[in-house]
Amino acid sequence: MSYPIISADSHVVEPGNAYVDYVDRAWRERAPRMVDDEAGVRYLLDGLAPVRVDVAASAGIAPDRRGLKRPYTDVPRGAWDPAFRLEQQMADGVSAEVIYPTIGMFLYAHPDTDFKAACFAGYNRWIAEFCATAPDRLFGCGTTVLRSPEEGIADLRSMKALGLKTILMPGMPAMEDYDSPIWDPFWAEAVALNMPLSFHTIVAGGLDKKVRGSKLNQIYTTIHAVHELLGLFVLTGIFERHPALKIICVEGDAGWLPHYAQRMDRFFREHKYFAETGVLSKQPSEYIFENIYFTFQDDEVAFRYADSMNWRRLMWANDFPHPDASWPNSQALIEKQAAMLTPEQRRAILCGNAAALYGFDLERLTALAA
Repeated sequence: MSYPIISADSHVVEPGNAYVDYVDRAWRERAPRMVDDEAGVRYLLDGLAPVRVDVAASAGIAPDRRGLKRPYTDVPRGAWDPAFRLEQQMADGVSAEVIYPTIGMFLYAHPDTDFKAACFAGYNRWIAEFCATAPDRLFGCGTTVLRSPEEGIADLRSMKALGLKTILMPGMPAMEDYDSPIWDPFWAEAVALNMPLSFHTIVAGGLDKKVRGSKLNQIYTTIHAVHELLGLFVLTGIFERHPALKIICVEGDAGWLPHYAQRMDRFFREHKYFAETGVLSKQPSEYIFENIYFTFQDDEVAFRYADSMNWRRLMWANDFPHPDASWPNSQALIEKQAAMLTPEQRRAILCGNAAALYGFDLERLTALAA
């Protein structure tokens, strides 16, 4: 391939010192920490259920074996070591990536906002150091509690100063909801700093919803949480007021998008006179296809129906090292699923769209991969 491939959604699985050594001293006794005992390699989160590291970093493990206990030495070292990560990602054909947390995502569910704020500040310092190992190839995502617009603005500025490229948004802010005018200064600051806002399916609230029947039904509740958020941003006029604002639907796939956009347009036309909405000068789908980016790793339908949406807003990812990852077989998956795309579409979805959004230097990446 004559151009580099960018994963727009990858993860670290934070090492044992990521919080203990990086949070403010007053919080170190409660800081998330890793243990390796008879129950396995786990992250202990004060007030939350433990997270199994060997499951969180089980990319490449057969589905029927992911639940088996494995020693930490069997976890892909690239999950937490940047030097090994570069090698393991290049072996999968990935030259650069946008990196989200793992343990940090679970912390979004913690009820103690002061504790979360301390953990998130520590994580942001740690991930900034991690990405500084290869700043052309590793772009980090910061974390925030978002207790107020003022604190959110301060977090945006702090992340920008650390060199982080996006911010992981909670599904629900601590003050009112995102359609409240109190958040307009925050949206304006995100635009001014050129900082797109990420809503990951786990953090967006999908795992908080009650699952009916099989736990596998949770796969749909995560997407429903994303649908709800997108509708909030579009129908309440947030994009109308802030047309340069960019948000990212992370790991929510995109094959469902043409129908979702068409249905929102139809309901807007037929019901806007009877339901409260923001002032919109365009059809809802126009905001969806202009202001919102979508990442996916194994979504053949998204590739197949790329012409039915704005493919300039689609970004492929390999989700390393999570269980859903296409790693280490991404090239075979891309070859099969993206076969129907034009060369222009293929290049855009595999690298060009992410490069334009985040500022990756494609010429530099091409030279590094040579």
